[in-house]
Amino acid sequence: MDSNQFRVRGQEMVEYICRYLEELPERRVVPSVEPGYLKHLIPKEAPENGEAWEDIMADVESKIMPGVTHWQHPRFHAYFPSGNSYPSILGDMLSDAIGCIGFSWAASPACTELETIVLDWLGKAIGLPVDFLAFAEGSKGGGVIQTSASECVLVCMLAARAQAIKRLKLKEPGAEEGVLLGRLMAYCSKESHSCVEKAAMISFVKLRILEPDQRCSLRGPTLRQAMEEDEAAGLVPFFVSTTLGTTSCCSFDNLMEIGPVCRRFPSVWLHVDGAYAGNSFICPELKSLLDGVQYADSFNTNPNKWLLVSFDCSCLWVRDRLRLTSALVVDPLYLQHGYSESTIDYRHWGVPLSRRFRALKLWFVMRTYGIEGLRQYIRHHIKLAKSFEARVLKDPRFEVCNEVKLGLVCFRLRGTDQLNMKLLSSINASGRLHMVPATVVDKYIIRFCVTAQNATEEDVEHAWQVITEVASSLLGEMNGEPPEIMDDRKRRETLAYKRSFFVRMVSDPKIYNPKIAKAVPGQRRLVSSEADIEDIEEVENDEPEVESASNITIQKPIATWISWPLEFLFQGVFDEAHHAEVPVSLCDRFRHLDTMVRLKARRGSSSPSPEYEPRDDSGGSGGSGSVSPTSSTGPAPPQPAMLVAVASPRRSPAFPRKLHFGRSSQQAGQELDKDTK
Repeated sequence: MDSNQFRVRGQEMVEYICRYLEELPERRVVPSVEPGYLKHLIPKEAPENGEAWEDIMADVESKIMPGVTHWQHPRFHAYFPSGNSYPSILGDMLSDAIGCIGFSWAASPACTELETIVLDWLGKAIGLPVDFLAFAEGSKGGGVIQTSASECVLVCMLAARAQAIKRLKLKEPGAEEGVLLGRLMAYCSKESHSCVEKAAMISFVKLRILEPDQRCSLRGPTLRQAMEEDEAAGLVPFFVSTTLGTTSCCSFDNLMEIGPVCRRFPSVWLHVDGAYAGNSFICPELKSLLDGVQYADSFNTNPNKWLLVSFDCSCLWVRDRLRLTSALVVDPLYLQHGYSESTIDYRHWGVPLSRRFRALKLWFVMRTYGIEGLRQYIRHHIKLAKSFEARVLKDPRFEVCNEVKLGLVCFRLRGTDQLNMKLLSSINASGRLHMVPATVVDKYIIRFCVTAQNATEEDVEHAWQVITEVASSLLGEMNGEPPEIMDDRKRRETLAYKRSFFVRMVSDPKIYNPKIAKAVPGQRRLVSSEADIEDIEEVENDEPEVESASNITIQKPIATWISWPLEFLFQGVFDEAHHAEVPVSLCDRFRHLDTMVRLKARRGSSSPSPEYEPRDDSGGSGGSGSVSPTSSTGPAPPQPAMLVAVASPRRSPAFPRKLHFGRSSQQAGQELDKDTK
């Protein structure tokens, strides 16, 4: 394709995009296809010779579009907004045309400098402290555009980990880094996004997940109690992730309480995730929701959610950029340049080296709409959410389940979770509307979020009409009687097979963990969550309460659970030739564990993967987290392998279908004796 052909096809593509966005209301919100539909429509091998452009575009409409979920659709009310606008699209077009890879200032000076400038623009509009701005006098901070909020959380946790290890090595010069790493503990709320748990997995640190209050807000006393307990047990609090505008119900952690608590612990990095709500702080009337950010070390928000900027564009600000970059600097000769000491090289600010010119689309949007135009856009969405809330409150059959401060309304029918599951399934299956569920205060709720760029009052009215029609039909079928509790087989039939599979793709990962096992926290006490109700069987833990060796008095129980998601990788390597397990030194990191998971091995399996490792009949290691060598006299029959319980074990090849949580203190003592011997 030459430039002349590109002019023609480019104009056609612009026309196709405009027509697509204008005619979106005529399309079904979510596709009605089944998994694997596309492999039957597209050849199994790439074409040897080029094909006509007309044929390619025809296939876009006949094969691709039938499988697209239309996030810009006025009937799409799931997750959070997926920002988009014509200026943003044009900015991406220009960025793609320029094609620079802006990993350093020298690689493309304008790419680096524009990013620094527009991040200062947005930071000022939000109301961040001047310490977070790159050009403020005496500031050490600055902003950077990352791919997503998940990446923002990850890089901040990596930076916090590096700082904590550095501080510990100064106190304990002879300690191994692996040993120090095993003592680090991060914290977040149960309402935090799952990306915090994933960041802990990648960083290979422990994560303690804390129970919020009845308003789904993490409070300072809860955090302080957990951190003091862990510190007394020899662990080192190093990272706290808080949220302003949680995914499930748009709740706000109490930064004014959490900030002073974090200041009491010198190694703690306080991160504030405002992926959705952070955009709204450009409105003066909403800046009070940002109170407490002065205690933060980092803050992120996603203009690609609620500021009309298309994905990807997640903005991260740090108070001290050297604390961030010192953990991520890798500086080979071929990437160095003569201005390294006087300029910003964004390759040191994140995980990837290659970086697109994303600042262009943010610059285009901010200049096209202005801060006031963006404020009006956000206020309009909030007004529509309030309008929907008012409709829910007027209908006595329904209840609102969150404080509606921004563009998200959580609601449900007054009744059982099963009733609301059926309501949402029926709505989504109709294709007239799309929403997703979440859990709020252990209740199944339905999330209604205003997402479309050009959303109107008529869209809200249409949504409420669909909801009430389906609800009336559903309640009519029940003849006014309370719904019976479905057994497992019936529940699978009505939910897993009849409802749209898109319902399962929820924005709140806790929907897969609706029941939280709670216990009084004590010394090295774990509480594990139930992951998938259909596949995980809880076994009662009859371990008696143990007083903490540190003599800490627990004033009030707090429900927490801790994630050691990669422990199973370090239990031991099975040597098939000698029918023995070779211990791995990193197992020593997990000798404090009290809760184990027994995974059922498949008989006859020769797989060396952790869940199928053979064990001797005498059992294995206990609280150590390592696996005892099997007998050398011969191969032992397959027995359940031992894995540490993680916070949210989701379905993956590493987990079989049935897990058994918990073990008795007697078993723990016996296994500890064997380990000692």
